[in-house]
Amino acid sequence: MNTTPIVSYRVEGPVAVVTMDDGRANALGPYLSRALNEALDRAEADDTVNAVVIAGRPGRFSGGFDLSVIQAGDRAATNAMVSAGGGLVRRLYASPLPVVAACTGHAVAAGALLLLGCDVRVGPDGPVKIGLNEVAIGLTLPNWALSIAAERLSFLQRQRSVVNAVLFDGAGAVEAGFLDRVVTAETVVAEAVAEANVLAGLDRAAYVKTVAAFRRAVLEEMAADLAR
Repeated sequence: MNTTPIVSYRVEGPVAVVTMDDGRANALGPYLSRALNEALDRAEADDTVNAVVIAGRPGRFSGGFDLSVIQAGDRAATNAMVSAGGGLVRRLYASPLPVVAACTGHAVAAGALLLLGCDVRVGPDGPVKIGLNEVAIGLTLPNWALSIAAERLSFLQRQRSVVNAVLFDGAGAVEAGFLDRVVTAETVVAEAVAEANVLAGLDRAAYVKTVAAFRRAVLEEMAADLAR
């Protein structure tokens, strides 16, 4: 079976649009993490790109870490996958380019953590499932995930999101802090690109310095846990 995910890359004006589509759950396994990092490398190396959109396929943003790797029982492989995913989320949160998530559908577990790493999150106003369901499936969140969840999720919904594994629809995900706004499912990507175009107009040097200062504590916590 071909396990290589499909990650497409295109540039629209000052915005690089990176789309995940492996034909299945867009599971954040080693292949997808590597492909997304390569796309971010490409965007950061292009002087014409001033913002990035990360999108899923229709109906699915990401189903989280690849459970087949976890269920195989190879602890080293699982740790490597989770660390790579955590490194990717941290990279998004520390990115020198503003990143907008086009949450095109379900985003659970590590898929929801990807959302938390992005500056702006646009999702569908509908019956999707978005959230951290680890506790419901017998897993615990690593400390790096707890750090960014505590920073970005709504105070009123944080316990339900992290400890009680509640999954939200589009509107509920806004209230919880996984999304910033919802639109019709058909316009999620277009609206995310529009948001990215606005962010692309920010002063790059000022953005980078502000990210480093304002997000320093969380980025340092994540880096320390990933190093362990």
